[in-house]
Amino acid sequence: MSVTEAAILKIKQMILSGELRPGDRMPPEAELSERLGLSRSSLREAVKALEMVNVLDVRRGDGTYVTSLEPAMLTQAVGFVVELQQGRTALELMEVRRILETAAVRRAAVRIDTATLAQLAEEVAACTDVDTEVLVRHDARFHRLIAQAADNSYLVGLLDALSPRTVRVRAWRAMTESGVVERTIAEHRAIVMALQARDPDLASAWMTVHIQGVEEFLRQNLESIEEAQ
Repeated sequence: MSVTEAAILKIKQMILSGELRPGDRMPPEAELSERLGLSRSSLREAVKALEMVNVLDVRRGDGTYVTSLEPAMLTQAVGFVVELQQGRTALELMEVRRILETAAVRRAAVRIDTATLAQLAEEVAACTDVDTEVLVRHDARFHRLIAQAADNSYLVGLLDALSPRTVRVRAWRAMTESGVVERTIAEHRAIVMALQARDPDLASAWMTVHIQGVEEFLRQNLESIEEAQ
């Protein structure tokens, strides 16, 4: 373990123990390095690393603070890593999306409220006679509404992190594969009906079909998609 890694673990322990809480200002660098038995350079490197993953917030001229540690903030770093994935790893990300989306829709089926059901129905209805760009935007909103209805902040955050990478694949599919607009609308409609019926199994089955269509498209067209991006 490097000195920087050891410093990160010590700061992490301060947070886990409650010595540092969300929103707290960290002690001055000289005081903290002495308390933790670290060199100031090692402490600075640890702070930089934790700032990158949104655990710490360095405010120039003010000090270093623990962030809110909210799931949406902590999962932002996942999005950065996702953007770097290519080739076979892009397929693996799509598989992860399928797992998370089906889990989300199962939870949503027993938690969703009537207002969200109405919003989902509106997203489906608004997709009539639209171009592929508009369809993809509706598709992204549709899936985020379901994730939010699942009532799990980490699930929403992880799906948000995956979204930019998978949205590009969905857009490419919509532009190049015939009948995809009609099929997407039909699958969305079936998912909404399953959610209205409060049927987790049916909702999960339709979501699996829906995501696997994109996944299979990516598998067959991976090389051309990577070149286009």
